[in-house]
Amino acid sequence: MSFDLLRTFLAVHREGSVTAAARRLGLSQPAVTGQVRSLEAALGKQLFVRQPRGVAPTPAADLLARQVAGPLDALEAVADPAPDAVTGTVHLGGAAEFMTEKVLPALATAGIRLRVTLGLNDDLVRGLESGALDLAVLTTRPRSRRLVAEPLYDEEFVLVAAVAGDPGRMPLVAYAEELPIIRRYWRSVYGTRATRTAEVVVPNLHAVLAAVRGGAGFSVLPEYLCRADLAEGRLVVLEHPEVPPLNTLFLAHRAGTASPAVVAVRGRLLEAAGTW
Repeated sequence: MSFDLLRTFLAVHREGSVTAAARRLGLSQPAVTGQVRSLEAALGKQLFVRQPRGVAPTPAADLLARQVAGPLDALEAVADPAPDAVTGTVHLGGAAEFMTEKVLPALATAGIRLRVTLGLNDDLVRGLESGALDLAVLTTRPRSRRLVAEPLYDEEFVLVAAVAGDPGRMPLVAYAEELPIIRRYWRSVYGTRATRTAEVVVPNLHAVLAAVRGGAGFSVLPEYLCRADLAEGRLVVLEHPEVPPLNTLFLAHRAGTASPAVVAVRGRLLEAAGTW
């Protein structure tokens, strides 16, 4: 089984599209399709299912990606070295807010090609396991033995509004009907379950921040996300618990050999986290 066939397969698996993989590899679309079919014939298994937009991997493709991603990335780095820079593409995932506020600025001058996926924790774990992602910032430590995770950052949660007052008399703003962050805060600080319903529900924490800043009500937000607004007086903290609620974020990757580019990004993030 040739290196080129596996390299093409991994590109299609990561991009989710024959067209995108062809562009990334500098090949024609028919050439990529032909190589995928050759690999399927050699393995005796279907690897992708055509969809209206791109292709979806079969379970056999996910398994193969887990097996070959690390070794292929390492071989490609050796086969195509650059004298003054780390080569290769790193597929990195995480929650939109933390990636936007912390991770991407830390990597802006790293000089490494990045493909970034913004998503929820379970989807990111599946991406790591399948080989679609090389690194991911996770909100919980993964249980899979195939993944290695190390603490990256402790996010602190704060109860905030545009003006001081009793939150019981203010509308509640949340990013989901289930109030996940707010319920965690209530259990930690008050020892009770948050039972009220949000008056305003928006799709992400950046939208929550904008709504609260504009006076729509109160909410619980990660301190890093509203640090500037607190410093400049656009928001105020409504509660000052002796022990603020914290949640540890983890930087995770697949066990085994990683490419130099993945190692460089991991090191850059761990170093930057000390200044966050």
